[in-house]
Amino acid sequence: MRKIPYAQLFLVSVLLGGCSHIETPRYEGPARAFESSFESLDDFTDFFIVPPGDYASSHELSSERAHEGLLSHKAWILEAREDDNDGLVYKPHRAYPTIQLHKTLEGSYRSPCLVSLWVYLDMELADRSPGIDDWFSFITLSPDSSDSWTRTVLVNLDPEGYLKLVHVPRQGEQERIFQVDAASDPSGSQLFPYRTWVRLDVYIDLDADEGYAKLWQNGSLLSHALVEGGRGALAQAHFGMYAAAAVEAGSVYNDSLRIVEIGSEAEALELMAR
Repeated sequence: MRKIPYAQLFLVSVLLGGCSHIETPRYEGPARAFESSFESLDDFTDFFIVPPGDYASSHELSSERAHEGLLSHKAWILEAREDDNDGLVYKPHRAYPTIQLHKTLEGSYRSPCLVSLWVYLDMELADRSPGIDDWFSFITLSPDSSDSWTRTVLVNLDPEGYLKLVHVPRQGEQERIFQVDAASDPSGSQLFPYRTWVRLDVYIDLDADEGYAKLWQNGSLLSHALVEGGRGALAQAHFGMYAAAAVEAGSVYNDSLRIVEIGSEAEALELMAR
């Protein structure tokens, strides 16, 4: 059985999923920011929330551990959804609130944006060759305001252990300008650290002609790629449990989420340093 890349599976699901609506920004006022420390579900009142228990996963606001405040968002897997991942099957675990920026009064955010999040992952990811390796996705960003999410940029982790940008430069592709991996990091110092709080920062520019994204882990650049298919706006995003179907157990905590409209990468670096 040949190994089927995760990106290919996602592309097939998108093609079957319906029409897209790639957003163009219409807001012209001061820079905006969406922030949540997951102290209240009121932060997500106007947005879609995956019902707890669907997709063999669940989620809640939890006091078990928090990076700031009293609560964080906890999501966990109830059981595996697929045992063998044979063929073009796409049945991932899902448990998260969405942030539908296009539903806010001023509409989708203008890019570039800086997306910052603290995460704590307790999970084992397996190499299931032949078949589909396990994967976990921390961040999903989309210029598409439809329910199909046909164009996305993700921050993923796989059994290799290094965070990477996915669906770059185009949907279903994984071509990067720069990527930390085992060959460039022989000491393993940039491997994703499980069971501790980790800060993720993503700079994303969805410009129609010169779009690109960069990903930092605890302040260190791990991945850089061109991004095509946008029209200048970030329409929606989600964070929480989004993982391969075969994963049997595990949990993730999210805290201190911030999405900010910014003017440049230099401004993003300055904001990250505060």
